[in-house]
Amino acid sequence: MPIRVAIVEDDPVLRASLERVVQGEGDLKWMGSYGSAEEFMARTTGLEGLDVVLMDINLPGQSGIECITACKPRRTQTQYLVCTIFEDNENVFNALCAGATGYLLKSAEPEQIVRSIHEIHSGGSPMSLHIARMVVSSVPRKKNNAALLESLTKREREVLDQLAGGYRYKEIAERMSLSIDTVRSYIRDIYTKLQVQSRTDALNKVFDR
Repeated sequence: MPIRVAIVEDDPVLRASLERVVQGEGDLKWMGSYGSAEEFMARTTGLEGLDVVLMDINLPGQSGIECITACKPRRTQTQYLVCTIFEDNENVFNALCAGATGYLLKSAEPEQIVRSIHEIHSGGSPMSLHIARMVVSSVPRKKNNAALLESLTKREREVLDQLAGGYRYKEIAERMSLSIDTVRSYIRDIYTKLQVQSRTDALNKVFDR
């Protein structure tokens, strides 16, 4: 069976280039391309038809990270390979937390993209060397962050997870069936316990990005 691949990329030139890469491989099957997260989510009510999704981060409307967060639970077998210009700690971390299992830069050669699609479909986590080093360098410090997480209540950790997913206060309230004032109260308590002043600072401190 060929590997069924979809593409979510707003740049029409790059999108066409990725299509040619996929269509040029006999064991890959192009299943469609989308210019936004909303278009992808509207057209893929049945994710069972997809094995791998090449996902951009900086999309109009919802980001690629938000798209992965929404779609990954619907079919966990579908693998998301982020293909983006961003290589900073925050975007890498947020993409992996959302459910991406591979992370490539748009500068990757066609051969590397094809190899990564095969690798992620086979259970691997393809990443550029620079990205892999960033991930590996964070591992030894995770134990130090455990104490910070333990200081939060279960509900506060759930809110923190929503913050990590890039959701706004109103969206968190809707997703957790809370009032927006309750969400603000949780976030104030989280910031106080972590001794930070912003979402970015909180996530950087807890997850050592």
